[in-house]
Amino acid sequence: MIPYSVLDLAPVPQGATAADALRNTVELARHAEALGYRRYWMAEHHNMVGIASAATAILIGHVAGATSTIRVGSGGIMLPNHAPLMVAEAFGTLATLYPGRIDLGLGRAPGTDMATARALRRGLGREDSFPQDVVELMGYLAAPEEDQRVRAVPGMGTEVPVWMLGSSLYGAQLAAHLGLPYAFASHFAPGALEDAIATYRSGYRPSAACPEPYFMLAVNVFAAETDAEGARLRTSMQQAFVNLRRGTPGYLPAPVEDIGAVASAPELAMVEEALKVSAVGSKATVAARLDSLIARYAPDELILTGQIHDHAARMRSFAIAAEVLGG
Repeated sequence: MIPYSVLDLAPVPQGATAADALRNTVELARHAEALGYRRYWMAEHHNMVGIASAATAILIGHVAGATSTIRVGSGGIMLPNHAPLMVAEAFGTLATLYPGRIDLGLGRAPGTDMATARALRRGLGREDSFPQDVVELMGYLAAPEEDQRVRAVPGMGTEVPVWMLGSSLYGAQLAAHLGLPYAFASHFAPGALEDAIATYRSGYRPSAACPEPYFMLAVNVFAAETDAEGARLRTSMQQAFVNLRRGTPGYLPAPVEDIGAVASAPELAMVEEALKVSAVGSKATVAARLDSLIARYAPDELILTGQIHDHAARMRSFAIAAEVLGG
């Protein structure tokens, strides 16, 4: 049985608030834990009214405190926005509070627009130091050297598992070089998926923490009692993606009966390509699609996400997926 996990952006649906979204996140995390999901990851995004997970480390601590066994982590922390030492201190603190349950996934993108990147005070006029920052961060989480002058407290010696995230060959190459597990953002940027998997596996250099390559595939899931209802639930994500590409991101839209009435044919073609790594429909349809994706890409783990407007429907979608994968 392949392990399966959750990626949650704490979506804020139209008509709801960030407080509602955060309550929904805690409820979904507890639900996922009871259903046998291995991890519950949250992603860093900024200046987006439809996503409530900007302060990712704080939310990870909140979710870890509301659960007891599921691993909780980032998918991911956008390292260009942060000093490596501060990330090590934050996740070292989390690992000290919740030992053996914290994951640290790292991404290279800013997770926002350039104006917000300026407000974050990071990444402006600097050379790309991402590989060096990753190594520096990992050093703070390792056992300290005797003459090490700067230490993460808490953090040093916690050995928080570090994951590399990516949607291109860059992340695959770096993950392979550093001997890190690798998660690919196939749920919204699948273009380089096959090349990235091949690059990662062929160039992998074993590490003490991860002796063999370990690849996680991200999949959108919109599961319901019927194929038609699954397709209807998916229209919220389709609209959100179109709005983002139009430069007008907002709250997660309510589903519509006819997606063609709110998006043009070229926009829908773009969305279909971006969201093609998805499983949509009834339990049987979702099972067949997940089986096909597993057979094609041979992931070591799946991480499932689903931007669904109605919280009860979202809870049911993850339950159906767990029935498929855990059965």
